[in-house]
Amino acid sequence: MKKIFILTGEPSGDKLASKVIAQLKKSRSDIDYLSVGGENLKSLGIKSLYDLKEVTYLGFTRVFLNIFKIKNKINETVKEILKFKPDVLFSVDSPDFTLRVAKEVKRKDPSIQTIHFVAPQVWVWRENRVKKLKSFLDHILLLFPFEKKYFDKEGVQSTFTGHPLLEDLSKSKVDISQIIKENKKIFSIYPGSRLSEINILIPILFEFVKKMNEKHKDLFFVFHSTAEHVHLIQNLLLKEGLKNCGAIGDEKIKAHVLQSSIFAVAKSGTISLEICNAKIPSVIIYKMGIINFFIVKMLVKVKFANIINIAADEEIIPELLQSKCNPSKIFETVDRLLKDQTELENQVTKTQEIISKFKTEKSTEIASSVLTHHLKR
Repeated sequence: MKKIFILTGEPSGDKLASKVIAQLKKSRSDIDYLSVGGENLKSLGIKSLYDLKEVTYLGFTRVFLNIFKIKNKINETVKEILKFKPDVLFSVDSPDFTLRVAKEVKRKDPSIQTIHFVAPQVWVWRENRVKKLKSFLDHILLLFPFEKKYFDKEGVQSTFTGHPLLEDLSKSKVDISQIIKENKKIFSIYPGSRLSEINILIPILFEFVKKMNEKHKDLFFVFHSTAEHVHLIQNLLLKEGLKNCGAIGDEKIKAHVLQSSIFAVAKSGTISLEICNAKIPSVIIYKMGIINFFIVKMLVKVKFANIINIAADEEIIPELLQSKCNPSKIFETVDRLLKDQTELENQVTKTQEIISKFKTEKSTEIASSVLTHHLKR
């Protein structure tokens, strides 16, 4: 049996990894897996060493305050990977955790092939990281075509796969009538997958919903969450008394709810690509602590937070960040967009032009074939 260890650091990486491994499982039955993963890898029958929330930290100050915990978790993970002795270490996203582990694993056992999926955003900051990656990564899989030049320049073996979340949308039928009542229009809300994000954004989003309810009587707001946090959000909605709202955590149901939505408000991140792929207009929100914000402002080289806007070099999707991430500003922006059908259509048209460049239609096949290639070495 060949062995692959899958290393993720947060729910979005777990979701991406599961898509690649699900594809690999279709062609190979001779592989033994172990992981640091979440609910998506678990659904494939892959055991995780521990719960993802033990390594999911948000922001520079949060990392600093937990530095010893993180260091201990890195050492523990390295020890377990070496004990498992995989042919391939497949790390996905969360570079501040996964790449530190990969570097140490490669140093201690150079025979283990190291493949990383989702390149660190060197085009945003710290471009000099590419040279360091060369010393311990055998291959890096890229989501976006414009990333390749950074790795080619330093001789790092890389493959543009396209984004797995942009592959064909599920055509299977899912009954969502029990979620949406009274024939209302669906409005999707994404408050983030980390507890720290939820704690910051939920109070803001609840006040936004109240403002929307004062003017729009035909909306039902669906909060998209993870299986881990969906009950927390459901309880918070009950406590707040917001009756035209619900919360869901099932991935298949979430996809169908999104496709049936008229609009989405989402925390900045990967989910924006899924929203665009479903051809749903949206706005992006994000808020962090003031210290983290100033650190980011000093380091970043790009004007926008959202990958669509970065690729287009214009604000196609409105970004409401930091002080603009407040109930009044979000309501004002969303209300204006909902009244302007032309602007909504323009946003969807422009986003389709951008994400068409991120698609290969066979991203999971390309990624799994790279894993297979390194298994043979």
